[in-house]
Amino acid sequence: MRIECIINNQSCHHEADPAMTALDFLRYVVGLTGTKEGCREGECGACTIMLNGELVNSCLVPALHLHKAAVVTVEGVAQADELSRIQKAFVIEGGSQCGFCTPGMIVSAAKLVEGRRGLDESTIREFMAGNLCRCTGYGQIVKSILEAGAEDEDRGSKMDDGG
Repeated sequence: MRIECIINNQSCHHEADPAMTALDFLRYVVGLTGTKEGCREGECGACTIMLNGELVNSCLVPALHLHKAAVVTVEGVAQADELSRIQKAFVIEGGSQCGFCTPGMIVSAAKLVEGRRGLDESTIREFMAGNLCRCTGYGQIVKSILEAGAEDEDRGSKMDDGG
């Protein structure tokens, strides 16, 4: 089957087995290896992508659902050649440990902070519950998202002053 879609604001046209998952299509057909396979059961969130603006576990989505869709992977979260606000926050606050869960965390966190400020820890923890960190690095992950979603950008943000 021919899958035509927009991935990270780029037109994509590839042949794929209709039984293939979106995860495998992105990694092995398109070559975007940032999205990781964790459990292949939709439990860990390592493979989280945005599909038509909604967060999904790409290991559970058939590739054919990408046809005529808009997809954002971790590679598409960055803005041009510069890290996004959430990516910068993860670097500054140490939001990744082994890094395996980080792509899914980044995509989910980007969706959470999109157009929002003033997030609290409870909201972040609830929203991010579908993304698991086996290194138990949740403290730094939450701090990263709090930093990225800070309401007052002029308050001396670590991201604005270089750390």
